Amino acid sequence: MFEPAIYRARRDALKERLDGGVALFLGHEESPMNYADNHYAFRQDSSFLYLWGLDQPGLAAAIDVDEGTETLFGHEPGLDEIVWTGPLPTLAERAAGAAVGRTEPIETLGEQVAAWRAAGRTVHVLPQFRTDNRLRLAGWLGCEPEELDNRTSETLVRAVIALRQRKSPEEVGEIEKAIEISCDMHVLAMEAARPGILEAEVVRRVLACVAQRGASLSFPIIFSVRGEVLHNHAYGNRMEAGQLVVHDSGVSSAVGYASDITRTFPVSGRFDERQKSVYETVLRAHERALATVGPGVRFRDLYDGVARDLLEGLRDLGIFRGDSAEAVARGAHALVFQCGCGHMVGLDVHDMEALGEDLVGYDETVRRSELFGVATLRLGRALEPGFVVAVEPGIYFIPEVFERWRGEGRFAEYFDYAALEPYMGFGGVRIEDDVLITEEGARVLGPPIPKTVAEVEAACGA
Repeated sequence: MFEPAIYRARRDALKERLDGGVALFLGHEESPMNYADNHYAFRQDSSFLYLWGLDQPGLAAAIDVDEGTETLFGHEPGLDEIVWTGPLPTLAERAAGAAVGRTEPIETLGEQVAAWRAAGRTVHVLPQFRTDNRLRLAGWLGCEPEELDNRTSETLVRAVIALRQRKSPEEVGEIEKAIEISCDMHVLAMEAARPGILEAEVVRRVLACVAQRGASLSFPIIFSVRGEVLHNHAYGNRMEAGQLVVHDSGVSSAVGYASDITRTFPVSGRFDERQKSVYETVLRAHERALATVGPGVRFRDLYDGVARDLLEGLRDLGIFRGDSAEAVARGAHALVFQCGCGHMVGLDVHDMEALGEDLVGYDETVRRSELFGVATLRLGRALEPGFVVAVEPGIYFIPEVFERWRGEGRFAEYFDYAALEPYMGFGGVRIEDDVLITEEGARVLGPPIPKTVAEVEAACGA
């Protein structure tokens, strides 16, 4: 946890953004794997963690904006529990760690919500994505679970987003701690990979690196020679010379802040000429994006620039022809660039996605596109100082997209499908860094991680 005063200041700032009522925050419960006492690794709700800092199950909290009071709801640990866990802090001790002066048994929370509603009080709640919390909250609010989304408070959602989107120096420091571990993970993977071994053998070593550093994954590792599968969490392929590996992974710091880094490297340790050409196309787009990103820059404009750069690189390979700006405006680039090129990073690897991607990544000046590929861009709005964003251009040769578009003759004026066909089976290339937006521009966070062709080959050779 940070110092208690940090959490108090965050909640004070939240109160200033609400015009009354009670803001209710539900923490997470343990999630059983296959029976009640065998749990998945616990992860606290990120907005609860941001405002209260308490990373234990069985907690909830409320801010009474009108009365100016804050209450932590939970239970006192009993001997039956302590036998299995060892000594645990009392509820009052947990509250003190978050600078909260009042505590109540969590068993009373349902009655308290009913009393607020009976008194005509507004009860502000955030969107809920866990079934157990949806059921509890729907019961307390007197609605069916499927109606709960209509009961969430946009006022509270926007207030929390406004606070969480700008990272303090303490938060940036935690993200950089996570990236330091990511650096070790990526260099280790480059050193460990070689022809003839399973992807899983490298993943096992990367996981050991994470465990040795006392960290946890911020999302399941993506490590595959099938890099065209954007979120590929299977590790069963035997790596062969002539293949590329896409390694996308990140960890959470001790207080929950995420890293998200991607590197692509050759299994054999050296890029062949075709791999090098595609890789350097993505690298040029990546470096230009890093040089462009800064305060006031619309991320949608950054994305369009990346897409144009990727097409221009494919022009040099004889795959693309025509006007790249026109092609991007029509969505033709999605033949090889089917996803967005970045997102917010913070307590969530896709920061605040649970609060509503359109509210986080878009505003009244930038609306989400409906074009294939472009529609998955998580961030489009203008960037502000304090934002931390991932910048991750990529090229993905997906056979299913290729076959569908070639069969339909789609965008044949831009692509030589005969020249593109040999790239089916190539895989994909993605390069990703986490970037802090500053008053003057932007700064790539964390230590340097091998990225140029020479750096990557040197790391693989080590």
